[in-house]
Amino acid sequence: MNVVLWIIAGLLALAFAGAGLMKLSQPKEKLAASGLAWTEDFSAGAVKGIGALEVLAGIGLVLPAALGIVPVLTPLAAAGLVIVMIGAAVVHARRKEYQGIAINAVLLALAAVVAWGRFGPYSF
Repeated sequence: MNVVLWIIAGLLALAFAGAGLMKLSQPKEKLAASGLAWTEDFSAGAVKGIGALEVLAGIGLVLPAALGIVPVLTPLAAAGLVIVMIGAAVVHARRKEYQGIAINAVLLALAAVVAWGRFGPYSF
């Protein structure tokens, strides 16, 4: 199970760090044009803030545990992503973007598994 949790955490880290870097590096208008229509509902600063949270969570999923420095940050990062995905699902529901909700649900479930495993029976 430890290996499974590492794989899930690594995949989540790649996904969120990549998505966050995209939000940090591109203007809001370009993001909206590329399929992230929800960015139209938020200020440019809020989109950058969400991107920064995603990058930090991606780092937090792997680096603390890998280095053995404050490894409790790993399940905290996963729990933070659960909260972010709940917020994302609410935004997609308001916009009637149901495909987005499905993606959020999968990411939420994976982050919840990492949080459960690392807080619980498979902690460091």
